[in-house]
Amino acid sequence: MYTFIARIVTAALVAAGIVIAGMAIGQGFERFRMSDRSIQVKGLAEKEVDSDFAIWAVGFRRAGKTFSEVQEALAADRQRVVAFLKSKGFADAEIEPRPLIVEDLLSRDYAQTNVPFRFNGKGKVLVKTSRVSAAEASALALDPLIQAGVELAGDNNMPLSGPTFQLRNLNAHKAALLAEATRNAREQATSFAAEAGARLGPLKRANQGVISISGDDGRGYDDGSTRMKRLRVVSSFEYELR
Repeated sequence: MYTFIARIVTAALVAAGIVIAGMAIGQGFERFRMSDRSIQVKGLAEKEVDSDFAIWAVGFRRAGKTFSEVQEALAADRQRVVAFLKSKGFADAEIEPRPLIVEDLLSRDYAQTNVPFRFNGKGKVLVKTSRVSAAEASALALDPLIQAGVELAGDNNMPLSGPTFQLRNLNAHKAALLAEATRNAREQATSFAAEAGARLGPLKRANQGVISISGDDGRGYDDGSTRMKRLRVVSSFEYELR
């Protein structure tokens, strides 16, 4: 009889322990869920800015029957290009003449002997300037060089292209862009909290994201061909809810 009563008491104590432990565990999960109430949002900011630097390669080419003929013609063309650029207001520090290249077509492997001109040559003058408008305008005013007999050419025998536009001082726009992304994210988080019947608490985590630069032609990347640049950033934030 004593053994039976002892077993009943033991079972009751175990059951009570299980209930108390279960209540404690349940309260612990509840505290965990309450303490982990948060919202994650993304803030978007976009801005169009002007380029602050331009690089323009003014290329030219010649062909002839002798090396010296081509070399001398290229040297004269280079002088004409430099003079043209100076007439447009570019300083010596902004003008970079590059070495001339003359090629003997008959020196190539499997060269054809019936080429009209044995020697081909090319040259290039670079303009590197922060005066973006001056570079853009000069690229549209090349008639004097053409009238002087300069055969303008781009790389790989392609037509001459315009300047490459760059945005070098990104930091000048970075703070304002990130501030806009932060405002955008907080507005979303505040609206969500209000709809959920909660208050927006302090910021728990943030990731500013990567600022991307693209042209204004809608292609989603920047190849330097467009002067205006579109800056875009998507930042991530996690706020506590109360």
